[in-house]
Amino acid sequence: MTATLYIIGTGPGDPELVTLKAINILKRSSIIVSPRGSQHGTSTALSIIKPVVPFADKEIVEIHFPMIKIRSDSKPAAEVLNAWHQAAQTVLSYLEKGHDVCFPTLGDPAIYSTGYYLYETICGIHEDTKVVFVPGVPAMSSCSASIGVPICLGDEMVAIIPATFADDRLREVLQLFDTIVLMKVHRSMTRLTDILSECNLLEQAILVEQAGTDRERVIENFEDIIERPHYFSTIIVRKKSCTAEVLFN
Repeated sequence: MTATLYIIGTGPGDPELVTLKAINILKRSSIIVSPRGSQHGTSTALSIIKPVVPFADKEIVEIHFPMIKIRSDSKPAAEVLNAWHQAAQTVLSYLEKGHDVCFPTLGDPAIYSTGYYLYETICGIHEDTKVVFVPGVPAMSSCSASIGVPICLGDEMVAIIPATFADDRLREVLQLFDTIVLMKVHRSMTRLTDILSECNLLEQAILVEQAGTDRERVIENFEDIIERPHYFSTIIVRKKSCTAEVLFN
């Protein structure tokens, strides 16, 4: 099989943050298979690349990936496995005909991405499949830029974790690391606020909602959160100040 599957990071939401390499590959590929989170919704990844990649000459296939929690210590739900298998079979049907396929995924493919599950599923069916990963701008980088706060400096340690961590594990991470990036926080705000307050870190926590889009919102006072944040929300907890007085004295 000579065709290639490209798993492409689209960045966090701003089309101008889609990399030049990603745009060039997307432009020359005729097939785009894209994930979407809801059965009848639209693909966010497609909406990001649409302003910078013409779709007129392309076949677009959207596949529903259930938004179900995946744990590293247990087998994914049957519904999730079925979605991965369906996507893999769809991609392989094009690759076997000699068509390159692009699979756009939010942020960077290496960070909590559907792309790697698709990759492993495809290789389990056809181990010789040629797959190329194209990195993208991670959401946390866009969040950091928006709030003007570095994720790490010098010898500082960073943890990137889903907010669905068990409470005790979350407390341990908050204690051990200098900066903690909490992903997928939208369903856990009350719990997270309580734990951050308990750890005396609430004032160091900043939430960025829909980073890199025209709907971006930065929240520093969690008491201002009346409704559940958008699905695409990230919290950065930086313990150490990064003022010149602290950095250079």
